[in-house]
Amino acid sequence: MQPEDEADFAAGMMGGPGPEDVANGAAALAAAMVREAGALAAAAAALRSAAAVTPGDPMGGPLSDIRRQRLAMAAAGEAALKAALLLEAANLVAPGGDPAEAIAAAARRAGAAPALLAPPIRAAALSLATDDGAARIAAATIAEALAQALAA
Repeated sequence: MQPEDEADFAAGMMGGPGPEDVANGAAALAAAMVREAGALAAAAAALRSAAAVTPGDPMGGPLSDIRRQRLAMAAAGEAALKAALLLEAANLVAPGGDPAEAIAAAARRAGAAPALLAPPIRAAALSLATDDGAARIAAATIAEALAQALAA
């Protein structure tokens, strides 16, 4: 047995996630990030809709005050930006890779702080749609490493 094989065998025997579990965890985390992005996009759309002034409404709607309208539009823009960046991050998450720098670069290109993505990535790790315990552990480990790298 080669030393690398012994390490993989020992990791599997000790109950830690093996290479297949890490791959499954990365896939589950990416799928959860896509669902989280969908929720953020829906929130952005709802905020934009709420901020729109209804034609024919003499009072200007519930957000007739420009300050409230600006606040709602800013929140909608931030939610939409998070959704777009989270979709890109989901495409970059892969076992064996280090997507943190690519995700941070994408955030900077969009004019956002990379730390903006740490909470939705952690939230995605909490909402995995799998009952595979080892994949859950691997996904949580990947998500925490990403969140720490992005927050730094």
